[in-house]
Amino acid sequence: MTNYPNTAALMQRGTDFLGCDTAILCGAMSWVSERNLVAAISNAGGFGVIACGAMTPELLDTEITANKALTSKPFGVNLITMHPGLFDLIAVCRKHGVTHVVLAGGIPPKGSVEAIKADDSGIKVICFAPTLALAKKLLRSGADALVIEGMEAGGHIGPVSTSVLAQEILPELAAKHLIFVAGGIGRGEAIASYLEMGAAGVQLGTRFACATESIAHPDFKKAFFRASAREAVASVQVDPRLPVIPVRALKNKGTEEFTAKQREVAALLDAGAVDMGEAQLQIEHFWAGALRRAVIDGDVENGSVMAGQSVGMVKAEEPAADIIAELMAQCEAALAK
Repeated sequence: MTNYPNTAALMQRGTDFLGCDTAILCGAMSWVSERNLVAAISNAGGFGVIACGAMTPELLDTEITANKALTSKPFGVNLITMHPGLFDLIAVCRKHGVTHVVLAGGIPPKGSVEAIKADDSGIKVICFAPTLALAKKLLRSGADALVIEGMEAGGHIGPVSTSVLAQEILPELAAKHLIFVAGGIGRGEAIASYLEMGAAGVQLGTRFACATESIAHPDFKKAFFRASAREAVASVQVDPRLPVIPVRALKNKGTEEFTAKQREVAALLDAGAVDMGEAQLQIEHFWAGALRRAVIDGDVENGSVMAGQSVGMVKAEEPAADIIAELMAQCEAALAK
């Protein structure tokens, strides 16, 4: 960080908390944020986060072991709060001495934060806060840091833009708490503005999805290189009785398939064939399968090409270290003006 004194000073709280050189987290992207990308980001001084997604505890155990073989630097694990095996996944993280656990996808269920921190584990808990009220509640409930993610982000999103969330939450909480900003960040100038508002650091996903170390299919990466911001669209909720978290992805046939899937699940709900929990789980399984088709198989027409609105700034495959260096240089130049 010697080349970036202004940035280093503003990121100090974030880097101390994460235990890395730069307070830039890589957002957990299912199928993308696995050992190769996560280790590369941590080795480059950022903070890599394994996306557990729908993994079983056994798969997560294997992934963490493999990641530790590639890096000795700190990294986190992102767990989905609605995962039926959440507490078993927490046990795997504890077994491996994972330093940070990110809880995503909703309010952490009762006892989950306590399970992570039990027996003075020292594990830090990071939660997502879509509103100021919820941010305060999560901090009271034991969250050590928060990510505020705006609707510009890729994947599952909330309804409010990053800039509005930052204005609502940072002035209220950033002086005494660690807040990381995410959603639509593609350049260092944006990082500089959030750091100056009091953020401890930032989280980016879309910018790292096409890193050289990312295992995403070449056709998935090409779809990113061709896309503009306006092509990364949010999914539409078809039935108000079936609350579905919107997902931002590049518009394709898969987007239309999701609309049909919602109608199918809503009909099952009407018929009493499934309860609300099972209905929402079916929707999540749809996304997991659709995302795999795009990321792993390269089916960018029918799969889900989840991407944030910063996708228009992703023009070529670059090593994770180069992406981080470029972001830091841009941020430092903006702060030095």
